[in-house]
Amino acid sequence: MTDEDIRVAAIDFLEMAPLPGVKILQLDFLDPEAPRLLMEAIGGTPDLVISDMAAPTTGHQKTDHLRTMHLCEVAAHFAVEVLGPGGHFLAKTFQGGTEKDLLNMLKQNFKQVIHIKPGSSRQESVEMFLLAKHFKGRGAASALADDSENDDDYDDRDERYDDHPDHDHERDADQD
Repeated sequence: MTDEDIRVAAIDFLEMAPLPGVKILQLDFLDPEAPRLLMEAIGGTPDLVISDMAAPTTGHQKTDHLRTMHLCEVAAHFAVEVLGPGGHFLAKTFQGGTEKDLLNMLKQNFKQVIHIKPGSSRQESVEMFLLAKHFKGRGAASALADDSENDDDYDDRDERYDDHPDHDHERDADQD
């Protein structure tokens, strides 16, 4: 890959080392211009939106959770605005009880939503990831808002993904 063959756009308010094929924007994602600049950088409709944003911690667990959940929600709304049908969204979040609205929005817009706890994450850590797979396309949420069968879209298992030899990677592929 070269700088002329951009396949990934990244944004961070901290400086990042250059990577071939990646357009890096040094900017806060909450800046009103950030979504437009990201879309210009990628030059098309993305297949995947990944967010590992987390607010700086204050030491107050509820405050830290709320601030990080806000960032996750902003990223999720961005994903719904820009992904093409069949696209995926992965975001870091913290467990803490305020994610119900986010989960409902993701369930309305994606065919499958899974909690993932990476094997590298400490068991006591509240950090986890949400993986929303197979974007239904814009307008899907309003068409499904009254669909009582929509609750089947959420997989509440606490997945732990790691490279352990006993991990059943074939089972994971079957869920795609």
